[in-house]
Amino acid sequence: MEYNVHTLPNGIRLLHVPSASAISHACIIVNSGSRDEKPDKSGLAHFIEHLIFKRTEKRNTNQILNRLESVGADLNAYTTKEYTCIHASFLNPYLDRTLELFNDIVFHSTFPEEEMEKEKSVVLDEIASYLDQPEEAIYDDFEDLVFTGNPLGRNILGNTDSVNGISKKDILQFIQDNYHTDKIIIAVLGNYTLNKVVKIGSRHYGDIPANLHQPSRIAPVKTQAVIQSFQKPIQQAHVMLGGQAYSLHHPYKTGLLLLNNLLGGTGMSSILNLQIREKYGIAYTIESGYSPLSDTGIFTVYFGTDREKVSKAWSLISKEFKKIKDQPLTEVQLQKAKNRFIGQIALGEENRIGLIISMAKSLLDYDRIDDLQTVFSRIQAVTTREMADISNEILDESNLSSLTFYPLA
Repeated sequence: MEYNVHTLPNGIRLLHVPSASAISHACIIVNSGSRDEKPDKSGLAHFIEHLIFKRTEKRNTNQILNRLESVGADLNAYTTKEYTCIHASFLNPYLDRTLELFNDIVFHSTFPEEEMEKEKSVVLDEIASYLDQPEEAIYDDFEDLVFTGNPLGRNILGNTDSVNGISKKDILQFIQDNYHTDKIIIAVLGNYTLNKVVKIGSRHYGDIPANLHQPSRIAPVKTQAVIQSFQKPIQQAHVMLGGQAYSLHHPYKTGLLLLNNLLGGTGMSSILNLQIREKYGIAYTIESGYSPLSDTGIFTVYFGTDREKVSKAWSLISKEFKKIKDQPLTEVQLQKAKNRFIGQIALGEENRIGLIISMAKSLLDYDRIDDLQTVFSRIQAVTTREMADISNEILDESNLSSLTFYPLA
């Protein structure tokens, strides 16, 4: 896909992706997330994401929310371990309105004390709601197990004590320390010329003082596999297994993405779904996941089932892992897996807001954006030998940690 990048004097980059649609999509991504928090300030990055919608130097909450919703646009935001993203979808005439609002909430929020106290209550309710969903909470607890002692293991939402302890001083210091202008992308996908995007982007972001990047993240160390289980007031057992995996920059990243998709990724025909759910009816949900990060990654398998079926599910998963390791994929099997993965990626391009966010992240992570043919070529280049090496390393059960939530006996 055609794209253009324009860098402002302060380091902020404007990403322009032309589109003939009447609907436009835009986002601002900051390369800062929960892993950048101090140990006693967990939840701070997410809390800031909430608060920027509350009050700026010239708008109150209603004015912020209505600025785009009044013209039928959609505005939202999210925080991850490594990013904070604000995004919007809107009709083409409202590009200036959208980019101006992004500027206002990200760079001119005032964080009033009364709004902070109200929003703390909201976030604490969000945490409580999350804890009431064991199929969600187990993911965070498992990451804490895999990344023990590293900020990557901390819950993005934080906890009751850390959220209650956040001050305005903490917020301003975090923004100063982490919102580096050379690690901010303003991305626009829409029916505009590059000149128009640069003109509007420069007007709203050109005068922001430069705050250049100083790397400070701590890479996690590889730890021994840990097996843990807990009893909880739940109806069904929930199980996670996995471990640290390849980073965004590892040469085996594409191969593991392919293996994950084959094993338990998108679709009903994944190996684990066919065996655990379709053949034996043991679990309603079974899935694997691989999340590559800037300096590490995590591979996981999750399933939920009745307490008495956990050991059977474990046995079947172990059997499939052994089969993949002992019987490497044939060229025909590998090509089928590639065709499926390539098709899913191509279909994903239809999600325009997801596409522009993905392109902005790629610019942050790699300083480039690969077109689909380059991505497909990288997938096609994965060999059966690489898949065998990846399988034997990632699926080595002696290196896999596990976490189980059992119902109370």
